[in-house]
This record gives sequence, structure tokens and C-alpha cells, in this order.
Amino acid sequence: MMPPPMIELDAVTRHYRMSGQTVRALDGVDLAIRAGEYVTLTGPSGSGKSTLLNVLGCLDRPDSGSYRLDGIEVRTLDDTAASRVRNRRIGFVFQSFHLLPRLTVLENVLLPMRFSEHPDEQAPRRAQTLLARVGLGDRMGHRPGELSGGQMQRAAIARALVLKPALLLADEPTGNLDSRSAKDVLALIDEVHQEGQTVVMVTHDNDVAAHAPRQVRLRDGKIEHDTAA
Repeated sequence: MMPPPMIELDAVTRHYRMSGQTVRALDGVDLAIRAGEYVTLTGPSGSGKSTLLNVLGCLDRPDSGSYRLDGIEVRTLDDTAASRVRNRRIGFVFQSFHLLPRLTVLENVLLPMRFSEHPDEQAPRRAQTLLARVGLGDRMGHRPGELSGGQMQRAAIARALVLKPALLLADEPTGNLDSRSAKDVLALIDEVHQEGQTVVMVTHDNDVAAHAPRQVRLRDGKIEHDTAA
């Protein structure tokens, strides 16, 4: 029997009030993603893809519907429990890197450890190994301001992976990069997926989306097309 999906969304809605109007960012989304899949979320601006990624990452909560992550009903979690899920199970990669300028690259990669309830004695060694793997073995003591955009994004990917999360979420990870750096970052994400990592990535770029075996396109808060369907 096939195991249940890692991610299960049933009739998920997320609405906002803006300027006296209701914005239906997510409007009854059904989605299932199995462990080890690589999925891109595409669609025009305002289609709901970033909101969906935030819901998947437990950064936002649905107004209604069900979201289960590895069988856990996320809507029922309080803030502390949701933070624990984010820290233990999810790695994030953002378009703007979110590296702290006063810390070294190695210290930035180790930041998730500060919020972990269970110290991992192997994390420093794993952080060094990850930085060497992404081509930053000789930049561990540098500050983010001394790196190129592509190098900062690779450091951000290492940080996302340091606690060995079950799910890697990436929000426009190539949006601020030149074409060569973007190619390098996509190759790294492809490599991570080939090793068994579950990856969900938001992008507006069709060429970037084509890296994933599965593309989900949103429009007006609904899934317009899913290549797995």
C-alpha cells in the first residue's frame, strides 16, 4: 500500500480584508505532495502562490479547510507547536536571502540551531560540510556583504538544510540573481532533490519551473493546472 502524502490540503481557504474588500488569496485548494517530490508553484502576480507557500511552511494559517503535514493537522497547532514544526521539519530559502549581516557565513548557517529544543552536536560539522559542498568552504568566516548574490543564496540553501528538514520550501530563490548564479542555484536544488529531498518552489519564470517534474499553476486562489493530474 502506498504511504499517505507528506502534504495534504483539502478545501483550504485564506482570505484577507484589504481596503474594505475581501481578497481570496486561496479559495478551496486541494493538493497532495508525496515525500521526495519536486513541485513548482507558478501563476500570475496575486494568484496565491506565495500565500500557499506560507501556509505550507506554517507561516500562515488557513481560514478553513485541512492542512496535514506528515499526518499532523496544522490548523490545530498553537503558535509554539507551529514554530516547533517549522524548526524541525521545514527549511526555507527566500528571494532576499535573509542572512544577518553581522554574522559570518558559518554563523548564519548555524542560526536554526539557536531555535532548536534539541541541540545537535553534529550540526557545526554538518554546516561546514554543506558550505564546502555549495562552494563556500573558503568563505565560512566572511560576512554576507563580502559575498556575491549567488554565494549568499547558496549560503541560504545550506542554512535551510543544516537541520535535515523533511521539506525544503523556496520562494523565488533565483529572483535576485544574474543568469549564471541562477543556473548554479537551480543545479544545487536539483541535486538536493535527486538525493531524496522534498522540494516546493515558487517561481514566476517558466524556465525555472521546468526544472521540476511537477508544476502546479494557480490563478485567483485556485489551482488552474497540475501536471500530475
